[in-house]
Amino acid sequence: MILSKRKVDAEKAWEELKVKFESGEVFEAEVKDVVKGGLVVDLGVRGFVPASLVESHFVEDFSDYKGRKLSFKIVELEQDKNRLILSHRAVVEQEQGKKKQDLLSAIEPGQVIEGTVQRITDFGAFVDIGGVDGLVHISQLSHEHVDKPSDVVQEGQKVEVKVLSVDRDNERISLSIKETLPGPWADIEEKAPKGSILEGTVKRLVSYGAFVEVFPGVEGLVHISQISHKHIGTPHEVLQEGQNVKVKVLEVNKSDQRLSLSMKEFEERESNEAFDYELPEESKGFSLGDMIGDKLKNLKQ
Repeated sequence: MILSKRKVDAEKAWEELKVKFESGEVFEAEVKDVVKGGLVVDLGVRGFVPASLVESHFVEDFSDYKGRKLSFKIVELEQDKNRLILSHRAVVEQEQGKKKQDLLSAIEPGQVIEGTVQRITDFGAFVDIGGVDGLVHISQLSHEHVDKPSDVVQEGQKVEVKVLSVDRDNERISLSIKETLPGPWADIEEKAPKGSILEGTVKRLVSYGAFVEVFPGVEGLVHISQISHKHIGTPHEVLQEGQNVKVKVLEVNKSDQRLSLSMKEFEERESNEAFDYELPEESKGFSLGDMIGDKLKNLKQ
């Protein structure tokens, strides 16, 4: 009589594994070996974990997985073919899904959260805020104009973001970095006090005046009456977009984000300074007659 305890143990193992498979149970097991294409796990019978089912991200080298304990789910079971396929990735994704749902339920618009830039696209940046990625649209990266998101943020960078909206049905979160930064109008009274002279760029010309950018994101209006001492029909007669000009601050209104500017007032100041200019010391005490008298005498002779 030939007996086999191993076959009895294998039959018992298959029965236990069928229960786990049907219930979707998650269990721990040790990785016994690393082979070409994946991992081998001993569960009383040989279980195989294909490389694509080990992690939710790409792994180049599995050599350090041998001897590690991981959580698994059975994804395929065919006893007659002695086929047992396991997945650690399914467990990881299940945990991530639960974490994502918990976060989506808890997060509210207006919250400020720390996150990590995961991915950069042409239209913005995706930021991980604890297991869930939210989108920071390119318009929400900075108070200044942004041509490329990569000019402002880099992958792996830690950033503070403000939650703008949460779409729980479609699992979408809109975020803003701009909302966590001081606005361009912050401390404007200190940066542009009334009476100060600033240099700016003409951004827009309209029928009633010109909008001049004096700081990134801060534009002030030069009313048509404050452009020149001469009468002009439209600002286009003396100005063009992109032109650099000097202006005087007439009024600052931080709450309404308004800045009243004048080019004419600056011209007045320049002309007054020119009028008050003193002659050099060496020329004082000499009259016009003194300077040209000798030449006049020569002419008479």
